[in-house]
Amino acid sequence: MMPTLSPWWAAVLIFTMRLAGITLDTLRTLLVMRGHKAWAWVVAFVQALLFVVALTWVVSGLTHPLVIAGYALGYATGGVAGIQLERRLALGHVHIRIISPRRGPAIAKALREAGFAFTEVPAKGRDGTVDLINLGVVQRQVPQALEIIAAADPDAFITTEVVRPMRRGVWRASIGGRA
Repeated sequence: MMPTLSPWWAAVLIFTMRLAGITLDTLRTLLVMRGHKAWAWVVAFVQALLFVVALTWVVSGLTHPLVIAGYALGYATGGVAGIQLERRLALGHVHIRIISPRRGPAIAKALREAGFAFTEVPAKGRDGTVDLINLGVVQRQVPQALEIIAAADPDAFITTEVVRPMRRGVWRASIGGRA
C-alpha cells in the first residue's frame, strides 16, 4: 500500500525505485552471462522487491499522472544507468584481436613491455602477410591495451569481444613442442 504522500514525492520515490530496479536488472543480466550465480541471485531478489513495491504504489495511485510518469522515467533512466554502472564496474574478460600488416612486432614488443600475455600468429590478409595478435584481458585493462596498440600502430585493425574464460592462465611454450 502506498504511504500518504504528495503526488510529487510519490513520483520521486517511485522514480528512484524503478531507477534502482532497472539498473540492478542490467547488472543481474551481466552477472548471469558471466556465471556469477550467487551475486545474480542477490541482485535479482533486491530488484524484484523494488519492482513489487513500486508497482503496488503505482497501482494504488494510478489516478495521478505524476506517479505514472515517475514510474516510466525511472524505468527509462534505469537502463542507461545500468549501462554506465557496468562500464564503471568493468566486470569480465575481453578478447582483443589485433591485425597489423606492418607493425605487428612493434605492437607485440610494447604489449610485452607493459606485462600483457598474448599469442602472435602470422596470417595472410587480402594484401599479403599480416600479424595477428590475440590478447585476453580483464575488462578494466582494455583502455590501457588499446592505448598501447594505437601508439605502436595507429592503423591496426582491432576488434574486441566479451568472453567467458573456461580456463584461466598463461600457456607457456616448452622446449621440444610438448606442453
